[in-house]
Amino acid sequence: MTQRLNFDFESFYKALSTTVTAREVSWKAVSAQTGVSQSTLSRMSKGRQPDAASLTALCAWSGLNPVDFTAAPKNDAEPVAMVSRLLRADPNLDEDSADALEAIITTAYERLKRPSSDP
Repeated sequence: MTQRLNFDFESFYKALSTTVTAREVSWKAVSAQTGVSQSTLSRMSKGRQPDAASLTALCAWSGLNPVDFTAAPKNDAEPVAMVSRLLRADPNLDEDSADALEAIITTAYERLKRPSSDP
């Protein structure tokens, strides 16, 4: 029996929205650039799921990997380490900027994470 993986559309939409904001484009421009209708984008903002073709177009446009939004086996990588890797891969950040952002994120993460249930 194959395990079915669930796609986290809410997280995908939040990441897509962050991309739209970072690129300083309108949702209307996203529609024009991707071929995804404005009504589909509007429905997504209300929690509705897009069709496969729309999801594919939005992933291609945004650079988001749909696999990153599936419920897969637990990844043992530390979340802050994963963020650090992404910051250092960002061509818009020099090393000092990536270090500063990593320090901010690490501090916030340590302050806000749930206490470990391990003894």
